[in-house]
Amino acid sequence: MNILRFSDLCDQGRVAGQRVFIRADLNVPQDDDGNITEDTRVRASVPCIEMALKAGAAVMVTSHLGRPTEGEFKPEDSLAPVARRLSELMHRDVPLVRDWVNGVTVQPGTVVLLENCRVNKGEKKNDTELAKKMAALCDIYVNDAFGTAHRAEATTYGIAQFAKIACAGPLLSAEIDAITKALAHPKRPLAAIVAGSKVSTKLTILEALAKNVDQLIVGGGIANTFMLAAGLKIGKSLAEPDLIDKAKSVIEAMKARGADVPIPTDVVTAKTFAADAKATIKAATDVEDDDLILDIGPQTAERLARQLMAAGTIVWNGPVGVFEFDAFAHGTETIARAIAKSDAFSIAGGGDTLAAIAKYGIEKDVGYISTGGGAFLEVLEGKTLPAFEILQKRANS
Repeated sequence: MNILRFSDLCDQGRVAGQRVFIRADLNVPQDDDGNITEDTRVRASVPCIEMALKAGAAVMVTSHLGRPTEGEFKPEDSLAPVARRLSELMHRDVPLVRDWVNGVTVQPGTVVLLENCRVNKGEKKNDTELAKKMAALCDIYVNDAFGTAHRAEATTYGIAQFAKIACAGPLLSAEIDAITKALAHPKRPLAAIVAGSKVSTKLTILEALAKNVDQLIVGGGIANTFMLAAGLKIGKSLAEPDLIDKAKSVIEAMKARGADVPIPTDVVTAKTFAADAKATIKAATDVEDDDLILDIGPQTAERLARQLMAAGTIVWNGPVGVFEFDAFAHGTETIARAIAKSDAFSIAGGGDTLAAIAKYGIEKDVGYISTGGGAFLEVLEGKTLPAFEILQKRANS
């Protein structure tokens, strides 16, 4: 993907004394008192800011937080907790600036945080006049927010159209490189794990991957629908019977390419959906009418683990069972451990996937952990993300 990278501008000495506008993803969870409960995104944004400061830039950073009403600033929508956390992480004062669209005062070698960009009228609809005003604030626009790359908004798309220079920050660049390595130029075999409660939410992903991957491992409620498609009974498990034909078409598309969708041969069932429910391992052919399938069985887990250990590239989105309940976490843990041990290049994304990675402590053993939920899914669907599109246009103009 041909894009201009901020790191290259810094290396070329083109950043010193310039006003740099960084669109970061600082949309972090908070408790009822406004305290940040998980700061991964804030920590991930620091390298780009530090890069700009080290290069001698006057730095402005902004992000959205939550879902504010445009034009109506409320205290709970403020980036103040983020400003405090950034100040702690960077060991310097990071002032928070409100009402910044018409002008920002910032000196080279310093950084300011611009208040929640989604409070500005026209942000979500990518208003041209708003984008032009933002572009006038800076000499260099840097998009370092992969989590919003699938949205064409004023701070993710419009400003990149009108800024003197538009480029990708280190975090966005790393996402592009990992996605390219995993999907555009994968080392074979390419295995994809797609799990979740419903086929309908990931049908386009499954159909897109069926054209490219060598193994398509399905899990969760999605696997139950595929089991139905394979003629197996699933009791009262979560599934979408009306999408059986779609599941069959994915299986046939894979088979036509000499690839496959492994169907579970054993499962872990319970009579109720509860953490203390009794877990029973049984053959996939022995599921009873009142059973809930809450995990893949150990035989299936080991078979999939062997396939993953032999893969060249692994794309992982979703746990294969109800891993939050320890009795039904074995399948997800087995797959997570196999990915960690595999020599394959692995890329993982999605909230539940990241939670599983954290639970089993394999962060350092996954090739790349994506910071974007919706953006990661749209990439798997084969879509061109708006943020990528505009940065490519600017690089080629």
